[in-house]
Formats: sequence, structure tokens, C-alpha cells
Amino acid sequence: MAKFIFPKTNISDLKDTYDFVVIGSGAAGMTAALQAQELGLDVAIVEKLSVLGGNSNRASSGMNAVETFVQLNHGIVDSQASFYDDTLKGGGGTNDKSLLSYFTTHTESAIDWLYNHNINLTDITATGGMSQKRAHRPNDKSAVGSYLVKGLQKQLAYKQIPLFDETEVIALQKSADRITGLTVRNAEIGEKTIQAKAVLIAAGGFAQNRDMLAEYAPELLDLKTTNHPGATGDGMKLATAVGGALVDMKKIQIHPTAQQDTDHVYLIGEGVRGEGAILVNRAGQRFVNEMTTRDKVTAAINDLQEDGATLILDQGIREAFTAIDFYLAVGLVMSGDTLAELADKADLDADNLAKTIAQWNAAQEEGKDTEFGRQTAMERGIVKAPYYAIHIKPAIHYTMGGVKINHLAEVLREDGAAIKGLYAAGEVTGGLHGDNRIGGNSIAETVVFGRQAGKQAAKLVLGL
Repeated sequence: MAKFIFPKTNISDLKDTYDFVVIGSGAAGMTAALQAQELGLDVAIVEKLSVLGGNSNRASSGMNAVETFVQLNHGIVDSQASFYDDTLKGGGGTNDKSLLSYFTTHTESAIDWLYNHNINLTDITATGGMSQKRAHRPNDKSAVGSYLVKGLQKQLAYKQIPLFDETEVIALQKSADRITGLTVRNAEIGEKTIQAKAVLIAAGGFAQNRDMLAEYAPELLDLKTTNHPGATGDGMKLATAVGGALVDMKKIQIHPTAQQDTDHVYLIGEGVRGEGAILVNRAGQRFVNEMTTRDKVTAAINDLQEDGATLILDQGIREAFTAIDFYLAVGLVMSGDTLAELADKADLDADNLAKTIAQWNAAQEEGKDTEFGRQTAMERGIVKAPYYAIHIKPAIHYTMGGVKINHLAEVLREDGAAIKGLYAAGEVTGGLHGDNRIGGNSIAETVVFGRQAGKQAAKLVLGL
């Protein structure tokens, strides 16, 4: 089968007027564009980079959702109330409860919507901080992000929704407190102002913007980031320039497991732990519940003061989370036919590692982790050679703060009033996740609030 290559639109085809223009080509933007077009709007997407998909491309573990047909097919009986409670607890109780309520009650329909667009997330795994398996992923257990991006791109191509790359939005246009369009810059045509009845900002976070990090979280400047180069906070600047408010800007998530021993920073997906991997220190001993929330795992790794920690897994876990094949291909993984050989390569205490694995396997068989209280991702032990190790360190991963929106995805001013015709969705927004984002919730957020933005834009423009 031929590899799908998304057909970008020639900039000469950029029209003067659209019903709805989306800024950003990640999952939130593409979802919104599709939903809006299906409701009757004339839609276009603009993307400042030549590489499409944003941080959505880098998501690996899954998309959290509850009460889905997928959960039931896997024998999981879940509830929206439990999802709400777990996410609120994970966020330290500081989540915007209106956003959270809308989010947790619309993930089932999001999974169905994707399924109806031939994007089938029919396998499931666990992420830290969740009391049930909720992270939906492709049936072949591959990384959710690239699969979702390619699936949405195929839908854009099929529905002939134009996407203009290397086209930067430099300003939004507003008249009488209503958005009327936007001005873009492209190397071929220079600057051009486009009229639009509604605009969506879906331009991602700001983890790659050193000035913004220095302003909001200077203590993190020494850390590397897993984010793609375009995560520079442009969407937030566009929103504030027309009166939009920001929220939770100091709340920045550090992902506990990033491989940083090469020239690049690679996120080691939470699904590795979700399928049974454990974390050990240099002494070869566990030191944390690997499936607690990311902030707590990060703190435990930092408390070691050992330049990170080491993930330990086996062939069975590799087969259950196929992104590990990529980690192997790019040289991030050490392997050994025995635990002793692995310990030697990973510079771990071999005797302690053997004892740790034996204790873990016994806990897994009993279904009770008396040492650290892990309650999820215990379906398999570390028993099948070869064995693998990945050295990890925490890295900046997600900016939980951003543009303030309501549950309609409308951008809000400081006084709480909505800016008519302006919407935002995805990592560019703030408030949903509180102090700490649960793994698997960001991809879910892009689809839930991307669809909402598309629906609300259609309602505004067409009077639905």
C-alpha cells in the first residue's frame, strides 16, 4: 500500500474570505475544521511550519475516554463521575470545573466520532493517576499521535479542506468586539488580510519559548523539552492582543520519563509503564509507584539526585507497546538476554535488580504491590527475555496554562465576557488540567474541544 502524503494547498489558492479559519494543524485544529465543514462552513487551516501535526504527532500512549464501546469490549465498566474525580484529584483540585465537566461527559462521543471517520482507537491501556484503563489507542498498539494525525489528514484530503503551510498568522482583526478576520504572512505572497466570520486558535503551548518560560517559570530554564519547535506561544499572544485573558501560566508539566542522552529529547511514553514497566534507581531498586501522577513520579526521580532513573521492561511489554520498537531503532534502549547482562549494560547493581524483579513479579502475580501501592498496569510481570532498560530524566512536556476559554471553547476576556467569533482549543488553552495533566487527557482534549469549537463556530455563522 502506498504511503499517504498529505496534499498541502498552494498559497495562490488562499481566498479573501472564509466562514471559519483555523490556526494550527494539530489534532484540535483538524478536528474543528472537519466538524465545522460537515456542518456547512467554508473552512481553511493555516500552519506556520512546513511540518504538520504539531505536538499531536508526538503523543504516544493514548486518548482517555470513558463509557465507550471499546471499554465494554475489554470488560471495563467505567463512569464519567470516576473520570471526573480522578482528573480533579490529579490536578490538585484546581481544574476549571466547568471545562472538566464538559470534557469528561463528551469523550465517549469523541471516540464514536473518530470511529465514524475511520480512526479506530479500539485497544486500551493505562496511564498514571487513572483508576481504570481509559487510554484508547490503535488496535496494533502503536503510538496514538501519529495515527490520529494521519487519520485526520486523510479526512481533510477527502473533504478537500485547504491547509496552507508556512503561513504565519501575525494578527487577528476585530471590530466592535467581534473577530472579523486575520492577517497572515507567507514568503510567496507577503502579508494578506483574510475576512473570517469565526477563527479558532489551536496553535499549541509555549514550552519552546525561552522568554515566556523565564517570565512564568524561570526555575525550569535548565530543563530540556519534549516539544516540537513550533511550540512558542504564538496563539496566546494573538489572543491577548485582542483582549483575551490567560490563566494558569505558571503551571508547567514536567514529564518524568524522557530519554536525553542523545542530541534529541525523546519522550518515553507513559504506555511503557502502563503495560508493566517499573522504575529503578542506580542500586537496582524501585523507589516509587510508577503509575501515580506525573508530578509525583517526577519528584521521586529528582529526589534520587542520580541524574535520572532507569525503566526496566521485557519482551512482553515491548510487544504490548510497539512504540518501543522505535525507541530501539534510534538507539535509546539497552538490552540483555539475562537480567545480569542488562544490569551490566545499564550500570545497575545486578544482585539488587534480580531481587527487585523477583519481588515485583511476585507482587504482580498476587495483584498487590505492598511496597509502593501500585494498583494499575499490573497485568504482566517482567519475565520474558530479552530484557530492556531505558535511562530517563524529567523534561518539560506540557504547558497547562494558556488562553482562558469557557466550555463552549469561546475565548474570554479578563471580565469573563466572550470575544465573539474567537475560539481556542488544545494546549493553547488553560484551566482544564489544573496543577497536573493526566496522561491521555491532552489528545482527548483536542478532539472534545476541537469538535466543540467547530460546532459553536457553525452555530454562530449559520445560526444553527
